[in-house]
Order: sequence, then structure tokens, then C-alpha cells
Amino acid sequence: MTETAAAIAAVSAGERKINICSINEMITCKICSGYLVDATTVTECLHTFCKSCIVKHLEDNINCPECEVMIHQSHPLDYIAFDRTMQDIVYKLVPDLEQAEYKREREFYLERGLPCPKDLEAETEKDEKQAREEMDQTPDMDTNMDFHRFDEQVNLVLESADPEKLKDMKRKFIRCSSLATITHLKKFLAMKVLDADNPEDFREIDITCDGELIPKDHTLKFVYITRWRTKDPPLRLVYSPKINLEEENNADETVPEWKLQPKLTYDDDGDD
Repeated sequence: MTETAAAIAAVSAGERKINICSINEMITCKICSGYLVDATTVTECLHTFCKSCIVKHLEDNINCPECEVMIHQSHPLDYIAFDRTMQDIVYKLVPDLEQAEYKREREFYLERGLPCPKDLEAETEKDEKQAREEMDQTPDMDTNMDFHRFDEQVNLVLESADPEKLKDMKRKFIRCSSLATITHLKKFLAMKVLDADNPEDFREIDITCDGELIPKDHTLKFVYITRWRTKDPPLRLVYSPKINLEEENNADETVPEWKLQPKLTYDDDGDD
């Protein structure tokens, strides 16, 4: 029984320690007789060699250097592939081989003033991975997960009617979907200017535009078209604690109800 066969039998029997010399035949390159580095396997016969060795061999030969089978008549390099599993096995079996090869390879390119191809490949893979992650995080216009980023946008500024009662926001200028409603704005303001954690606190906030109380179901697009279309952006909205209409009326201070503005005439409107 050969040493290699004996080593395989020992491993099969459950023996954990074997002499590495007994398995050298399986983890060495038949061209350079060294341990496999960048192990590359011929797809036709499954023999494995160092990448640099087999590539150099195939420059003027189309046969496998071990079994002499023809790899391919015209494009043999297309029929070899990196064998990651075999390379991982070699690095695990031979102590310090990976670190020594890493150092030797980079010293080789450094002496010649050239970048190491593996470092360039690693950077390229990192950039591609980052690009894929960004692409995965960017919603498609055709999906329902776009969070309204592709909607028509409205620029607005939110100001407090009385900073002593409701504090001013640090960032009062906002750009959001024109489909957002006044209720959405109230909930947003409740998170920013109210200290309480009650999710219903947004009901204690009212929003006005030009002194007119805006109903909760109106969209920002509707508000902009009916109240701000002839004015310069951004749309200016004022928030305040909930307005009690009965108390205001008793004090003879009327809060104007929402009302539609008459249709404006534009130059591009055709004559009826």
C-alpha cells in the first residue's frame, strides 16, 4: 500500500494526525513540484496545477501535462477554472503557506513598480459589491417600495405660530410628495415638536395657510394649487396647538374656514 493510500485509510479510520508528506502527491503541482498556489483545474480531466504553471504550459501546448489528454484544439485556456476548494484545503494543510505566498507575490510586483493584480481584483469586487448593494437599496420606479420618491414633489416651510407653545423646528424646510396629506404633516410635526410619545398627539396640532385652517384630508398638491399657485415657493404652512372654534367664536375672533379660490385665468387658457 502506498503512503497516499495509507494516509487516506488512516483518515477514514478516524485518525486525526497524519504525516503531510504522505499526502503531498495530492496537493502539489505536477509541473513545478511545489504546493498548489492559485489552484486551477482542467475541466476535461480534473487535474489540478498552479495557475501560473498551467497558463504558461498552454501557451505552446494544448494537452494536459499530467495525462496528455487534449484540453481544446484552439482555446485551451477557456477550459481551465480556479479551484477554490482545493486551494482552501492546501492552505489549511500547509502551515504559513498562504501568508508566505501573499508576501512573496506583493514583493515581486513592488520591486517592478507594478500593482498586484489580486489587489486590483479585490478593489473591483468591492466596488461591484457596493454598487449592487446601492442598487438593491434603490427602489425601482415600477415597484411599490419607492416610498413616493418618484412622486411629484412639493417644497414647503413649516413655522410655529407661537414658539412658546410649540417650538420651532431646527430644519423647517421640507421637500415631500405632493400626495402627502395634512394628517401626514401633523404626525410628522408631533414627532418633531411634541415631547409626548402618545401616537394620537398629532390630533392636538392644527395647520393653517394664510390664516385659514386646512382640513386634515387635503393633499399638499391641492393646498398648493388652491392657495399658493400664484406665489413664490416654498409653500408656507403655520402649525399651532389645536384651535377651538367655539372659544374663538365666543371671543369674536373668527377663524376662516377653508374655501376654494375662484378659478384663475392663465394666458394659455383658450377662449370658450
